[in-house]
Amino acid sequence: MKMLRFRSPSISSLTQEVQCTVRLLDDSEISCSIQRDTKGQFLLDHVCNHYSLLEKDYFGIRYVDPEKQRHWLDPSKPVVKQMKCQQPYTMCFRVKFYPQEPIKIKEELTRYLLYLQLKRDVYHGRLLCPFADAAYLGACIVQAELGDYDPEEHPADYISDFKLFPKQSLKLERKIMEIHQNELRGQCPALAELNLLQRAHTLDTYGVDPHPCKDFTGSTAFLGFTARGFVVFQGNKRIHLLKWADVSKFKFEGKTFYVIGVQREKKLVLTFHTSTPAACKHLWKCAVENQAFYKCAKSSQIKTVSSSSIFFKGSRFRYSGRVAKEVIEASSKIQREPPVVHRSDSI
Repeated sequence: MKMLRFRSPSISSLTQEVQCTVRLLDDSEISCSIQRDTKGQFLLDHVCNHYSLLEKDYFGIRYVDPEKQRHWLDPSKPVVKQMKCQQPYTMCFRVKFYPQEPIKIKEELTRYLLYLQLKRDVYHGRLLCPFADAAYLGACIVQAELGDYDPEEHPADYISDFKLFPKQSLKLERKIMEIHQNELRGQCPALAELNLLQRAHTLDTYGVDPHPCKDFTGSTAFLGFTARGFVVFQGNKRIHLLKWADVSKFKFEGKTFYVIGVQREKKLVLTFHTSTPAACKHLWKCAVENQAFYKCAKSSQIKTVSSSSIFFKGSRFRYSGRVAKEVIEASSKIQREPPVVHRSDSI
């Protein structure tokens, strides 16, 4: 565990220091001391510097409040003002915006971190996929972390050592083994990881962080945001995709979330109900940030938006980072010698 101390220019008193622990994508941790006025961007930069990560705009820091509500740390606001839990603070470094085309990521390091996130998504059941895709993704993970199959080294049930999916049947393990032994031989970790990214990004649930809610009929639904647009799932099935070009705005009031857009040249208003007002506000902020990141051509176009149609009522919020097109352009200009990727052992 590495320790680093941040000092903001205004206050240097030791009594103002706050301890933070950030859990990384491989479940290792780094800790640091920050000042009470240190903004979220310092903490995000600290983690990115730990990795020597330049393509940092896809990532964010997530935390959970005492009511079990998840939040993304706002880079523009002091950390202490956002955290409502007891010190020391514990947060998680995660992918916040999933690249629409992973092949456009410039550096192997960034692809590796996205691979670790997708591996987590598979394990926790967020990245849902048909049997054939699940077997291929599983085989890519095994190839990346175990290398080529060797009958003298690997026992007959070697796949069972890998906990890849929430429900891992013997049938699935046998198919993973077949693909690993026959299709992926000779692939280095970086290539196996890239192949996983290339297959994963074609799936409907790629990049979806599901927000549970009820639709207007009272049925349970899960809302999410991808590079393509706003999505609604019921069970394992996507029942709605509203592309970003057809989304006008998002609003919320109390526990009710509204999506306003256009479908077949007619105005469309979708209404959903969350469990708490805090969950609804978090959903709205995620919607605003994803719309800005994927839809805007440049960050100078991003405007402050209101959660309500009435000017003096509701919350106001503005996404403060770069947008997807700017990130891809910046990636293409990276000139440095690529950093060494330190892969962690998973078994």
